[in-house]
Amino acid sequence: MTKRQEFTVIRTYKDFEIREYLPCVLAEVKVNAEYSSATSAAFGSLFRYISQGNKTSEKIAMTAPVIAAQKSDNYSSNEWFVSFVMPSGSTFGYLPDPNDPQVKLRELAAETCISTSFRGRATEGLSMKVANQLRAAAARENIALSAETRICRFDPPFKPGFMHYNEIVIPAYL
Repeated sequence: MTKRQEFTVIRTYKDFEIREYLPCVLAEVKVNAEYSSATSAAFGSLFRYISQGNKTSEKIAMTAPVIAAQKSDNYSSNEWFVSFVMPSGSTFGYLPDPNDPQVKLRELAAETCISTSFRGRATEGLSMKVANQLRAAAARENIALSAETRICRFDPPFKPGFMHYNEIVIPAYL
């Protein structure tokens, strides 16, 4: 079973949850590509990093989700940050440096986010529709949000699309 990024549910609303995510480290690749190809463009570099493609040739456990994030609310932007969450308890100073200069390690502090889940292949159209619905639901509850949108995919691409479990996660200011 693949380990998941750790969080605590703070409050549940009709259309979303407020979560407190624990601090973590991301292995991340910045990609300039359309959403449909961004994850594929970055996946190889990230996978090599956790598969001994690092300065100590250490294997690092795979975790879920694979995150494709945009740092602005401009959905037409082709700047994506694709990342793997490093295993729970990993710290920036104790992870091996990547061999690939495209892979950057980034430490995230504990953060509060809103989240909603959806099923199906996380296409750009479906993901943006769910993200817009999530932002509207948060606005109805007067919750201020970051411009960043994270599309979190939990299933391998070979699994039938209708069975895919995904989440949209947006940092919140509470």
